[in-house]
Amino acid sequence: MTRRMIVPLLIGLVGAAVLLSLGVWQVQRLSWKQGVLADIAARITDAPVALPVTPDPQADRYLPVAVDGRFTGEHLDVLVSRKQIGPGLRVIEVFETTSGRRIMVDRGFLPQDARDDPRVSGPAVVEGNLHWPDEVDGFTPPPDPTTGLWFARDVPAMAAALDTEATLIVARRPTGGAIEPMPVDTSGIPNDHLSYAITWFSLAAVWLGMTAYLLWRIRQRTV
Repeated sequence: MTRRMIVPLLIGLVGAAVLLSLGVWQVQRLSWKQGVLADIAARITDAPVALPVTPDPQADRYLPVAVDGRFTGEHLDVLVSRKQIGPGLRVIEVFETTSGRRIMVDRGFLPQDARDDPRVSGPAVVEGNLHWPDEVDGFTPPPDPTTGLWFARDVPAMAAALDTEATLIVARRPTGGAIEPMPVDTSGIPNDHLSYAITWFSLAAVWLGMTAYLLWRIRQRTV
């Protein structure tokens, strides 16, 4: 091996080692994320408990709860789309518990063409999961003042608009009428670590291939 080949070889090996280590790290993250998702899935389907006095957005996320009270009829609609069905609405309605607390319930999906149909409210027992969706970013438009439609579930903003606690229960059973529940699940939680790992390992392979080609070119010039 000539001296001219040592530096490219070292760069190639170090670069490949870095890329491989990133790939291994993503594999480790994949294992961790799968464990987290399994824990969340198990928690979502647990038996419901009473609504905490002061729900915590972190500690109580996905907590299954059951509440007794009534739907007041005060609501707002969040624009949503479902595969093979098309556009529709998430119905977020005020629920007044028997103890007098005003909270919000995500009752589920209503087709767009049924928006003006009468909605069933009144006494109900709701089972579902506490949730604080992370759906708002810098590109999310504010609610449309003309149609009244919202474009994301922003719990604090919805609570202010409906004059309730910043507490949202996503119903996992029908709550009446034509509204179809859209229960909480883990499908919306990203788990892209496998694709990231494949990307890093592929880059390492390309890096080694380029290094081998460069060393071959150097050797051809020195022969």
